Amino acid sequence: MSEFSFRDLCCLFCCPPCPSTIAAKLAFLPPPKTYTVVQDPVSQQYTLHLTERAEWQYEEREKDLIDVFFTRTSRGNNIACFYVKASINPKYTILYSHGNAVDIGQMSSFFLGLGSRLDCNIFGYDYSGYGCSSGSPSEKNLYADINAAWHTLRSKFSLLPEKIILYGQSIGTVPTVDLASRTECAGVILHSPLMSGMRVAFPNTSRTWCFDAFPSIEKVPKICSKLLVIHGTEDEVIDFSHGLEIFSKSKTAVDPLWVEGAGHNDIELYSAYLERLKRFVCDDVKEPPTRLSLNGSVVTSNDAAGDTKNGFKNGTSGTGKNGNSSKSAKQVTNKAQDSSTATTTTSSSSASCLDSKSKVRSTTPLAQNGTSSGIDTVAS
Repeated sequence: MSEFSFRDLCCLFCCPPCPSTIAAKLAFLPPPKTYTVVQDPVSQQYTLHLTERAEWQYEEREKDLIDVFFTRTSRGNNIACFYVKASINPKYTILYSHGNAVDIGQMSSFFLGLGSRLDCNIFGYDYSGYGCSSGSPSEKNLYADINAAWHTLRSKFSLLPEKIILYGQSIGTVPTVDLASRTECAGVILHSPLMSGMRVAFPNTSRTWCFDAFPSIEKVPKICSKLLVIHGTEDEVIDFSHGLEIFSKSKTAVDPLWVEGAGHNDIELYSAYLERLKRFVCDDVKEPPTRLSLNGSVVTSNDAAGDTKNGFKNGTSGTGKNGNSSKSAKQVTNKAQDSSTATTTTSSSSASCLDSKSKVRSTTPLAQNGTSSGIDTVAS
């Protein structure tokens, strides 16, 4: 949590005193950069150096699996990019937009672990003003940043849209939704999404105003690709109701993942998270994007059984801190047409994906010490 001085508060609420501006200022909290990039004067190639704060969890030689470079956005900023070669023969490449209080240096171990388990390569980038990227963070820059990342994947790596999965976490769902609403791809994953900036900063907001920041809720119906929504029922940063509403507005959503008892920064620690992602990659994106009649199901303690070998947290169940989110989740479960269908169920084709051991690094956890790799914070 961040503490504001009197000067900070004046800048926040008075320059200018617009709700959308306040929401945008609360959204961006770039941390001190956790990596540096050095360019060789002869080869012009970049070398990555991670600081201790990046908490690299693999051997030093495996940093060679990360290609680091810069790409220029339409707004003139140079953004830092990591292309993580986690698989020799990847099923897809995941374009990952991270949360608001990390940079791609901190995400590097998570990228390698996630890509190895999903048999996918990962393309991560830092927003303008984050890490080694130039410029400053803003809503317009978010959209320009992901556009540059997308065009880099298409041109530099010659990837077809049907081989790219868009993944957004928290504030990263904003550029992800914007791009997905304009471009068709293999699939879209929204991890702890928000409806709009004002609905986060001012929870009683019931409509999207013309001056609202990050109006993702208005763009979700335009997404044509398969959409997976993931949200914790006890999210203390972006309320669970945001995930429910995003899911209900989508025309192409697949069976969502509601993680009972999970907050904003610990969903990755539940084994159900990885299981659902594997099923999405192995099964869901292969089928035509049609809207499911199933309204969702809740991951209980049985569904989120711990996978200590892979470093995931045991699932927990019970009433939330305020009881509201858990109640909403149970209402969704009661509406499900087939209660026997769980979000963590693995089909035969998924099983073949889970059992694939080639090119997979399963010995290192996606998160260490009980914390998530994609930590978000809220200014207060």
